[in-house]
Amino acid sequence: MKEPNERTLTYDVGAAFRLPQLPGTPLTRRAFVSTYYDTPDLRLARHGTTVLRRMERRKSRWQVKLARGVARLDVELPGAAGPPPEAINKILLAYARGAELLPVATLAARRSGVLVRDLDSPVAEVVLERVSVLEDGHVAQQFREIEVRLIGHDEDVLQRLGALLEGSGAKPTATRPKLFRALGLDLPEAPPSPDARAPAADHIKAMMRVQLEAIRAHDPGTRLGTDPEDLHKMRTSIRRLRAILRAARPLFAAGWGEELRSELDWLGTALGVVRDFDVLLGSLRAEIAAFESAERTASRRIVDRLSAERTRARVHLQTVLEDPRYLALLDRLEEFIEQHHEPAAPISLADIATAEFKKLRKAVEKLPEEPTDSNLHAVRIKAKRARYAAELAQASVGRSAERFLTKVRTLQDILGEHQDAVVAEERLRALLDGARGRRTAFVAGRLVEQQHWRRLAARQAFVERWPKVERRGRKAWG
Repeated sequence: MKEPNERTLTYDVGAAFRLPQLPGTPLTRRAFVSTYYDTPDLRLARHGTTVLRRMERRKSRWQVKLARGVARLDVELPGAAGPPPEAINKILLAYARGAELLPVATLAARRSGVLVRDLDSPVAEVVLERVSVLEDGHVAQQFREIEVRLIGHDEDVLQRLGALLEGSGAKPTATRPKLFRALGLDLPEAPPSPDARAPAADHIKAMMRVQLEAIRAHDPGTRLGTDPEDLHKMRTSIRRLRAILRAARPLFAAGWGEELRSELDWLGTALGVVRDFDVLLGSLRAEIAAFESAERTASRRIVDRLSAERTRARVHLQTVLEDPRYLALLDRLEEFIEQHHEPAAPISLADIATAEFKKLRKAVEKLPEEPTDSNLHAVRIKAKRARYAAELAQASVGRSAERFLTKVRTLQDILGEHQDAVVAEERLRALLDGARGRRTAFVAGRLVEQQHWRRLAARQAFVERWPKVERRGRKAWG
């Protein structure tokens, strides 16, 4: 299975178009037939997702393409004719909701192009594709398009190649899956952002919509488990939703969002356990790289034990993501966002942000001279809530809210670093108690000490940063 992330540009071209001279080597010419699958109501297409089975040289492969802004997640695995493999059904569970995937279109394509090189390194693929849409074995329509796929991270390459292609007659178009062209579908559009003067409830629901779509977008990557950032972003969206629901309580009837918050907490906890291991293992591997050879060998025993615990946590997470309770939560969030809600109180988003900042300020004022780790974790939670409330109010408040957000994000990062060090130190001390062998115990002790100093550094940074956050907060919220 492969899951590349692609950045692409797409162009329409006529029958007479020829590729200009490009530095590189010709790509192997290919011909294949793709059968696309979707639910009867095309719910995958509505979310910018396509599933297809490709036949090429008598070999069959399944592909899933998930749109995620400019980037795209592609998944490919072998499979025979018939319904999509169970692995694909699981990847798409948050979109398809268990509905059967059926054939909706068949496309035959001929592909040629150039692997573009800069000096000795490949930087992009420029692919010219001639597509025939088949219906009952006959060609119903044809079109030609060019796709420029970036290799590496130099996005200027896309712009330079785009200018060259446009100079040769190519017309830029929105990156639209071929299925959309075959079925005459427009790309799904995000709902417009509410006007700054719109009711507070509209802003709340718009922010909730963004977070819900982010959960769906990062669900497949979280299931695959190949990029920890997918899980991190999915968890962040869940935490944002909980904070939004909490902050918006004054706007709606009593108790309206508590059950949703409880369900989000259940989901976020399962994600959080795995995320904590990802952060801890990433930190330890960086620290261990500086150790001497003998100590690195002992360190691997510690990393192996933590990796085994992470594997168990991921097994539990997979169970949660396949639980009907999770799909029911997504449905209920969708229903809430679509419902009309009469506000229970005439309160503005700025009022909500002001209240959350005051809670943060009071929590810091009440800190003892030597705050405990729990004290600082509580402040971190309030800083997060103040940040999310400020993001809700940013459109109506303006520049002062933006400046506050810049400062409070930094504070949140500092307190997050502190909490990561606390969790890491606790786990390492537990391993130290059960460590076998003096070398392993010594290395575990060294790692505990490093987390201890990391925690102290974050505490000092918090003391230095807070006055700037408070000053910006008072200017923004009074």
